Amino acid sequence: MTHDIDSAESWSRRALLARSACGFGSLALAGLCGTSGATEALGRPGLHHPPRARRVIFLFMHGGPSHVDSFDWKPKLRQDDGKELPVTGYRFDDLGRQTRRKLMASPWEFRAHGQSGRMVSSLFPRIAEQADKLCFVHSMHTEGVAHGPATLFLHTGQVNLVRPSMGSWISYGLGTENANLPAFVTLQPPRQMGGPRNYGAGFLPAMHQGTPVGDAGSPAVEVRFRHLENAELTPEELRRRFGLLQDLNRVQAREAGGGDALEAAARAFELAWRMQGFGPEVMDLSREPESSRKLYGLDRKETAEFGRQCLLARRLSEAGVRFVQVNYSDNTNNPRWDQHNRIRDHEKHAAATDQPAAALLADLEARGLLEDTLVWWGGEFGRTPFSQNGDGRDHNPPGFTVWLAGGGVRPGHAHGATDEYGFRAEKDKVHMHDLHATLLHLMGLDHERLIFRHAGRDFRLTDVYGRVVREVLAG
Repeated sequence: MTHDIDSAESWSRRALLARSACGFGSLALAGLCGTSGATEALGRPGLHHPPRARRVIFLFMHGGPSHVDSFDWKPKLRQDDGKELPVTGYRFDDLGRQTRRKLMASPWEFRAHGQSGRMVSSLFPRIAEQADKLCFVHSMHTEGVAHGPATLFLHTGQVNLVRPSMGSWISYGLGTENANLPAFVTLQPPRQMGGPRNYGAGFLPAMHQGTPVGDAGSPAVEVRFRHLENAELTPEELRRRFGLLQDLNRVQAREAGGGDALEAAARAFELAWRMQGFGPEVMDLSREPESSRKLYGLDRKETAEFGRQCLLARRLSEAGVRFVQVNYSDNTNNPRWDQHNRIRDHEKHAAATDQPAAALLADLEARGLLEDTLVWWGGEFGRTPFSQNGDGRDHNPPGFTVWLAGGGVRPGHAHGATDEYGFRAEKDKVHMHDLHATLLHLMGLDHERLIFRHAGRDFRLTDVYGRVVREVLAG
């Protein structure tokens, strides 16, 4: 097929897009014009060693779920409930100043589960049933005492600078397993606490930016790839316009001497074009049997929202998306797990996420996917063992818990420990940089070799830090 590009060369890109109005335009253009001046050519490094996992599903518990009320059992905390202790380094008091804080026991009971005997609170009865699949990291610590910087650090390894997100690094390193879908998708991301930077490509080639699907403030039933279809035009007309658009892309790239933004734009348009025939099917949950919908809790009001997200994550991963992030979040200044008052509000959030997260693990295992799918559950930090405002808990970056499952980690294992009350990581400490290094390692990427040169300096996700926590790797 040929096109009259002589007349088209005089059009501006903005005028062309305004006139052609292809159905996939807004999806393909999202974020492309914001790319920084990257200095490397497009491409990806590839595997550094044999991978244990082919894909990641990150269940992001925004707001900081309390580790001492969920997965980090502290009998000493119950024993000394109500006792005041001298504490140094509490949140902003990190300059050596000592304050006194009152201990608050967990209102939920813990008991051992599975053959591994892992301790889980009554908040998460369904996840507890999966205890023998889980690898707990009880000695996490991180940077940033407020949600914004800590959330940004979790995603990018920096608290304030614009850096590529972890999903973008994986996309850059490995690409997608399915040319008809993005390598990195984030479901219903929040607009605050880092916003688009949490899934941005930073200085990496723009094609590695995460594709946001839905919004934290919208119902999960509306989550789908938007603007893939145009019912007003025939397939032939859409093909003709797409061909013209790509001809213009090539003309502009040739005149500009190439460049990341132009190349990324052309590739994004091509991906959006291919997604028209593939994306809607992947996101169509009506194709799932009733048993699957019940497994994830789509038939219950309290679990339907997060259950739908988890089921979509399984479908996207199964279809070849490398990194899928499921956001249990909203668009307020107090994310869902942020209980400075009434720690018992954790009950409604656990009730919303417990069954879907457990269902995801069971479903992946039943389909033979858990072995090479790495599931990561956690927030940006934990919560203190001390009371705040009577019956709440404050942010706790110096010690908290995440769990991993599948994808080459040790099942039924617990690594590291906080102190006897759960305030600070003490034994076998794992920094967020270390967790990033370990996740990359499981995906076949060496965090010290996954490098991008920008502005005269070599950058990586873990900056100049990080170590692979080999104790959590399966034998």
